Amino acid sequence: MKTADHKIYLASKSPRRRELLRQIGIDFELLLLRSDGPRGADVTEEVLPGESALDYVARVANEKAAFAWDLVRRRHLTPRPVLAADTTVSIDGVILGKPADRAEAVAMLQQLSGRTHQVLTSIAVHYKDFAEQRTQISQVRFGVLSPASIAAYCATPEPYDKAGAYGIQGSAALFVEHIEGSHSGIMGLPLYETAQLLRQAGLPLP
Repeated sequence: MKTADHKIYLASKSPRRRELLRQIGIDFELLLLRSDGPRGADVTEEVLPGESALDYVARVANEKAAFAWDLVRRRHLTPRPVLAADTTVSIDGVILGKPADRAEAVAMLQQLSGRTHQVLTSIAVHYKDFAEQRTQISQVRFGVLSPASIAAYCATPEPYDKAGAYGIQGSAALFVEHIEGSHSGIMGLPLYETAQLLRQAGLPLP
């Protein structure tokens, strides 16, 4: 399978995913899905009853990629691989999404303090008859966080648009005692797995 050109569509608003794609030289065009508004979101990110973190991220990434590829066809856009992703944090089997407010952010960081949690990022690539998905799971251990450290971090804008109320690429890197897995996956796009899927979809990568 060959692509129409050397570009992809990125179905994500995340600036971190854009930075990571640029890091490995992948050219992309944004194909943004609606996350709110009168008609609601194009893809719901609500956790279904009884849904595990692994099933959740895989489902949401797949649904985003499928919806975005359908947009390509309906709008008669240049056919290119569509990349979508979803990231969540899990501890004790509980999914920690994006905090709604400061109190929720504080509570999440208190829960992560001194413990190991999982960061799951699922990626999905759809292109013509190709539709594949992979999930990367990293183990992240935080040191013990003082109330002052948590309060100072939650006074910044960083926690509020990120699952688990932190971003490893920001000052929360100071919280991380140990990582087992993929640093880029924790940021929101595991580059090894991403490159594998895009190659399979026909994108010419080294």
